[in-house]
Amino acid sequence: MTSVLIADDDHLMRAGLAELLTVDPDIQILGQAATGRQAVDLTRRLSPDVVLMDVRMPDLDGIAATKELVAAAPETKVLILTTFELDDYVFGALRAGASGFLLKRTRPEDLIAAVHTIADGESLLSPSVTRRVIDRLAQQPVPDLLDQRQLAGLTSREREVLGLIARGLSNREIATTLVVEESTVRTHVKHILQKLGLRDRIQVVIYAYETGIR
Repeated sequence: MTSVLIADDDHLMRAGLAELLTVDPDIQILGQAATGRQAVDLTRRLSPDVVLMDVRMPDLDGIAATKELVAAAPETKVLILTTFELDDYVFGALRAGASGFLLKRTRPEDLIAAVHTIADGESLLSPSVTRRVIDRLAQQPVPDLLDQRQLAGLTSREREVLGLIARGLSNREIATTLVVEESTVRTHVKHILQKLGLRDRIQVVIYAYETGIR
């Protein structure tokens, strides 16, 4: 069972999301919040697996609330769900520690799948947002060799997996590319996260581009 907290200042939107998600018998709605502050407080009290977070909310906006949630409840994953896809929102949310970013026009079945993906420890961006992330990061200058030395602890296979993650491949696609079991790829990803001190695949993508890995 995946537990979810819905944070949105629009009552009808909260009700609609709750009704939509409960179609899936494996999703449980723990609570609803109308402000970012309420979302933080309820997360501390209820410990949901996933928080569906709107960006524009009173009291504390979704990005600031995400930053607090990640610090206070690191096991809880945040999925930003918004009408907007402005760069400041995307990169602000990712810097704050969000594990996913979807637009509210996302199909219901895709939203349900996204909740499970995030709960399973994966990261997820809508295709348009993924393109923005890659385009923005690809324009950044390659850092100096000092940053490159942080990669020294990775094995050659882990660096290969890191590069494939940076290209946006899923674990299944990486397994196909390398002709290995998907479970082997998951192990490599886990080791990469541990060695580099990263939270999830989104941070892996950002790290890969910041260190010049393509």
